[in-house]
Amino acid sequence: MIKIEDLSFELFIPEEKLLKRVKELAAAINQDYYGKSPILLAVLNGSFMFMSDICKEINLEAEITFVKLASYSGTKSTGNVNNLLGIGQSLKDREVIVIEDIIDTGKSMRHLLDLIRPEKPASVHIASLLVKPDALQEEIDIRYRGFDIPDLFVVGYGLDYCGKGRNLRQLYQKTEK
Repeated sequence: MIKIEDLSFELFIPEEKLLKRVKELAAAINQDYYGKSPILLAVLNGSFMFMSDICKEINLEAEITFVKLASYSGTKSTGNVNNLLGIGQSLKDREVIVIEDIIDTGKSMRHLLDLIRPEKPASVHIASLLVKPDALQEEIDIRYRGFDIPDLFVVGYGLDYCGKGRNLRQLYQKTEK
């Protein structure tokens, strides 16, 4: 059990299980993009650990770039998406893999896809460490899914609560206590 600010969290997914799944996702990306040079577009801040670990396992000539969106306040999605750092390079005719930490309602991902499509990429696929199927409000095609999880609040491995907990090597779920 850990405490961050006013909330308590218990272990949800240990580091070994996270890293094993990351290797499996990277293997699928390596196979699907063999001979190609995709752009890995990470969504900050939450995806930084997932991005780092998946990049270590990808053996392609990939480019890496970042975009920053915000939609959370405390433990809930606000339903509004703010662009804090835009896409800094052309995606025209490129293979794009969006690297995301968690897809909750899908509104942030829909917003990002709406920003990407006018760039006319060759393809866009999503790799998300976590997906909350019960919380989804948008139809999102997620080719590379790490874990489907219940609609609960998690921290660690890049995800935070009030800016804290991102550095934890494991995922923790909020307890009801």
